Amino acid sequence: MSRASRLRLLCVGLLAGCLDAPVGIAPPPAPVIDAVAAASPHNVLSAVVTVTARNADSVAVQMHPTVDDSITPAMPLVGGAASIPVLGLRPEERYVLRPIAYGPGGIVLGDELELITGSLPTDLPTYTASGLDPAPGYVVFAAGTYGIVIDNTGRVVWYRRFPNGTGLSFMAQPSGHYVARPPTPAAGDAEPWVEIDPLGTVTRALPCARGLQSRLHDLIGQPDGSYWLMCDETRTMDLTADGGVPAARVTGTVVQHVGEDGSLLFEWNPFDHFAITDLEPAERTGVNVNWTHGNSIDLTPDGDLLISFRSLGEVTKIDTETGTVIWRLGGRRNEFTFLNGSAPAFAHQHSVRSCAAGELAILDNLGTPGESRAERYVIDEASRTARLVQSYASVPGVVTQIGGSVQPLPGGRTLVSFGTEGRVEEYDADGRMTWHIEGDAGYVFRAQRIRSLYHPGVGTTR
Repeated sequence: MSRASRLRLLCVGLLAGCLDAPVGIAPPPAPVIDAVAAASPHNVLSAVVTVTARNADSVAVQMHPTVDDSITPAMPLVGGAASIPVLGLRPEERYVLRPIAYGPGGIVLGDELELITGSLPTDLPTYTASGLDPAPGYVVFAAGTYGIVIDNTGRVVWYRRFPNGTGLSFMAQPSGHYVARPPTPAAGDAEPWVEIDPLGTVTRALPCARGLQSRLHDLIGQPDGSYWLMCDETRTMDLTADGGVPAARVTGTVVQHVGEDGSLLFEWNPFDHFAITDLEPAERTGVNVNWTHGNSIDLTPDGDLLISFRSLGEVTKIDTETGTVIWRLGGRRNEFTFLNGSAPAFAHQHSVRSCAAGELAILDNLGTPGESRAERYVIDEASRTARLVQSYASVPGVVTQIGGSVQPLPGGRTLVSFGTEGRVEEYDADGRMTWHIEGDAGYVFRAQRIRSLYHPGVGTTR
């Protein structure tokens, strides 16, 4: 049943309830509603309807012509008012928007509001996508100076421009917001991530604690307002005994959990747990040593942390209560036996993601000669074994030495970006490609499928 049909039935039911009210007891007063519509300042495909109402507890907006739905999700009123996003509109089109107020006394439709959307920016990228069986929803990624969302046809349905670029990562979060880490003009700035709401408004900055520089690769925003992120710490070290120089500047990836108020809730530092000799000898020789190069983080179902260290060719699991290293998979300090492959099984990997208890997915950038592959492993911590259970490559094969991502999806599906090779593809559990962006999508550092423009990231995998 459509939302509009449900709305009509609810109206009839409420009316019947009012007619059946006991004699002498007045029914609750009907909502009284007033509203105004305006285009979003960040995005011609979005609008905001500002509603004031009495005798109501929540409001929504109907739209015509319809987009993916005929009505927005209902929003609660705060102090008798609400600002309702209307998203996914088409450019240069006339819309009729009508606010709806819900209250104990019934449902009331407000006056019709007219909105004419503007033209798309001339530098906004365009895409075409196709597939016989794509997963529902939209795909989020960064493209030059834009964070964008496309539908399964490739149509851009949402965008936000950042004057200095997004910093490669643009992601939806479990908190229902987007995040990006745009660079700042001044050299040496401690560049924070920023949080963006569904209307495109920057709501707050998300910096590292202790004044550290944030890494642009990954961030996890939590529903309680806290967030996990990676930060750079650089120390001067004498590496002459390890094949390096006397005053090498060694950079390691610190992981922090920062509270909504900016307090440091947890920190893990590789200088306390790893050795410089975990890095291949040839990469320790310069003045500047990129020691660990963390490029993704994820939380496991048991609440621990997975980190991908590109320079070490290693995925590490860390106890988020004690900071103890639980295990190390891959690289020079590998603790696992790969049951159906030789070690090292992957190299320069990106985008570690927890699929389920005891499972993880990565993009193996260089472990397989001749092609990068999306891989899923089953991990047995007790026996220290790792079994490769899925491995998908683009056809023909490509090698992306930097960037790229995997996102595990329901039903064993996987969304893959092949980084600098300009391919974004979705595969089913049998490895069949079910959806892709046609042509060269450009450098997509990370692609992510979401279900809703109104609650981006909520209820979806990372």
